[in-house]
Amino acid sequence: MLVHLQTLGCRLNEAELETWAQSFQAAGHQITSEVGSAQLVIINSCAVTHDAARKSRNLIRRVHRDNPRAKLVVSGCYATLNESEATELMGVDLVVCNQQKEQLVSKALNELNLDTMPTLSTEPGAFALFSRGRQRAFIKVQDGCRYRCTFCIVTVARGEERSRSIPEIISEINTLSEQGIQEVVLTGVHLGGFGSDLDLNLADLIRAILTNTNIQRLRLGSLEPWELTPDFFELFDNPRVMPHLHLPLQSGSDSVLKRMARRCKTEEFGNIVRQLKHQIPDFNITTDIIVGFPGETEQEWLESVEFIKAMEFGHMHIFSYSERAGTKAASLPYKIPDIIKKQRSQSLHQVALASRQTFFKKQLGQEYQVLWEGSAETMKAGDLTFGYTPNYLKVACEAPVTAPINNQIRKVKLVSVEDNYLLAKLV
Repeated sequence: MLVHLQTLGCRLNEAELETWAQSFQAAGHQITSEVGSAQLVIINSCAVTHDAARKSRNLIRRVHRDNPRAKLVVSGCYATLNESEATELMGVDLVVCNQQKEQLVSKALNELNLDTMPTLSTEPGAFALFSRGRQRAFIKVQDGCRYRCTFCIVTVARGEERSRSIPEIISEINTLSEQGIQEVVLTGVHLGGFGSDLDLNLADLIRAILTNTNIQRLRLGSLEPWELTPDFFELFDNPRVMPHLHLPLQSGSDSVLKRMARRCKTEEFGNIVRQLKHQIPDFNITTDIIVGFPGETEQEWLESVEFIKAMEFGHMHIFSYSERAGTKAASLPYKIPDIIKKQRSQSLHQVALASRQTFFKKQLGQEYQVLWEGSAETMKAGDLTFGYTPNYLKVACEAPVTAPINNQIRKVKLVSVEDNYLLAKLV
């Protein structure tokens, strides 16, 4: 049976997709990147904002339209928060809520009338990734979150914190490493909360991975800034731990952060950024920002922008506040009109662009080891192959067709700045 998998949203969704792909492969089925040829399609949906929920619905409809003969399974946060609605969408054969995700493969194979027989089972792992055009593996290390930021619906959809065991994570990474994967990304709903139910912490896990695996590059997914203990910074002394962190700021105004129930003030956040950049000058900090949070005054907005400029982020994900039923923020007064949210978003995108270009220009002339990924972007750009530096800068270079460099780590020199990437030459 040919199985096609798609996801929207966070890296955790991508990690879950990879796990399902490996499980289908182990059961003797094949992974395909072509939705039209699949007999079974799996969609991992998102609902972090109203727009994400809308995109999830549209993706489900489009997949059914493109391949009405395929059985369609929907999971993820949209399907969990809107189970009845998802079930009623045309073409949906099975909805698997977040709490049942570990049984998704068995439920799909057992509960759907799939007129197929598996071939001989194969070892799960890199083949499933490569068949989906991926060279980097996302490793789900935990799920759920104990915090309740007032704007966040994901904690409602994902439930309480649950950590995987270190031996299980080590085994998965070693399997992927043996099959050709050179870079893994640790991810979770609340990555910094790893081990809270095991009397462990994230630093313990990272040290165990560095000791018990040969993976060449280790990245970390989104981390809440208040979770970084003093010994955590020492981990970046190891060159296998990539010098990039995504630290969600959400706002540069302390009064807005208080209404969001965030646990890190701007002074503390700034100290973290300065410490990381002092330790590794080219350390890349990326972030999330919410504009138009309820009650955000013009003065708070201006404070936020000034602080954001001072941080010199390498990249920002900018979201206009989206009210989500079931969150505390939905009941807060003084909603910001859409026109003001749009204006603030556009203004902050200009700040983000300038900040990224400044960071890019500081990298010119530097030499980095790049993991070349290629994938679909190569086709769009013609003869350019794309990859990422250790500090997560997107780069492109001309690679001879007769000597492809996908999934290779090769040294380059950064020579010029393009719109959203750096042009490099192989050294």
